[in-house]
Amino acid sequence: MINRLASELKQLREIRGCSLRQVEKATGVSNAYLSQLERGDAARPSPDKLARLAEFYDVPYEQLMELAGYLGSSAIGVSRYAARPRLISNSRAKPAKVSVLREAMMSADLSEDEIGMVADYIAFIKARRKKHSRQ
Repeated sequence: MINRLASELKQLREIRGCSLRQVEKATGVSNAYLSQLERGDAARPSPDKLARLAEFYDVPYEQLMELAGYLGSSAIGVSRYAARPRLISNSRAKPAKVSVLREAMMSADLSEDEIGMVADYIAFIKARRKKHSRQ
């Protein structure tokens, strides 16, 4: 879990185009601690710091808490989707989980050109995956 939290936090920061110093300035979370979080070296990340990061990155606090190991996935399902439209995953009528990265992408305030580039890249990845699955 901590490794997923580390990679998600790093991706969120990169999506925002921020340095560790910029995140530190905006959140009050020290650069050193942010670096530990992104490397997966913080064994029990501080919930109050996760809350500040969730607010800064505009992602659900509960999801960061789950990735940090504080919440089980069942706790997320109750609080996170109560007021959201339900997304249907393959064969079950449960809300599909949205990753922290997807949340960040949805709130990234991309231009029309950037949205097109993201869509093109997704199409490229899917085509590559399809090609590799045939081999």
